[in-house]
Amino acid sequence: MSFPPEPWDLRGQLHASAFVVPLADVPVDLPPGCRPVRLGRFGVVGTAWVSYEPGGVLSYREVMATLLVRRGRRVLPTIVRIWVDSEQSRDGGRALWGIPKDLASFDFDGDRRSARDEKGAIAEGTVRPLLRLPGRWPAGFSVVQWLAGAAKVSPVRARAAVSLDRATFTADPGGPLGFLAGRRPLLSFSLSDFRMAFGRAGGVTAAGSVQ
Repeated sequence: MSFPPEPWDLRGQLHASAFVVPLADVPVDLPPGCRPVRLGRFGVVGTAWVSYEPGGVLSYREVMATLLVRRGRRVLPTIVRIWVDSEQSRDGGRALWGIPKDLASFDFDGDRRSARDEKGAIAEGTVRPLLRLPGRWPAGFSVVQWLAGAAKVSPVRARAAVSLDRATFTADPGGPLGFLAGRRPLLSFSLSDFRMAFGRAGGVTAAGSVQ
């Protein structure tokens, strides 16, 4: 394989924001058995800037948008759009978990972030910590995606320092995240110096079938 097998042991910095967006505006093909978490006609969209650093199996940068969905009794995110600057991450994300990763270039400079692909700007933003919580906190959730014609649920486990932030996320109105243009996040937070395990051993066979 041109990418590491799952689970991926990753380390780095994550800055996330949550938005309330009309569901009709969110371009998503929901995995089987999933339905959006609804607040009337609105849904919950999350964005994240991530820098995966040396010490993990791969080092790269990432920006994504997710939609919160229900699958049975579970509430979990599905990734709507995502970009990375690593071909290994792109290929592994698509093959192992059905994550629709595309390639982009990034500029992370202090508290500023930006990303663009071959068609132009995707988004830019700023992150400024407001309140750092003491200690390191565990975090656990799962991600659901389409893979091999079925829903693939992948666990994520992390431990990190947590802070509440003041953040901006400015999507290019004509770009692939244009449904977020002009919107302000309701909540922003960071997972700093995280250690993360993404996926499970034996989750996908060589033929791509889900276990």
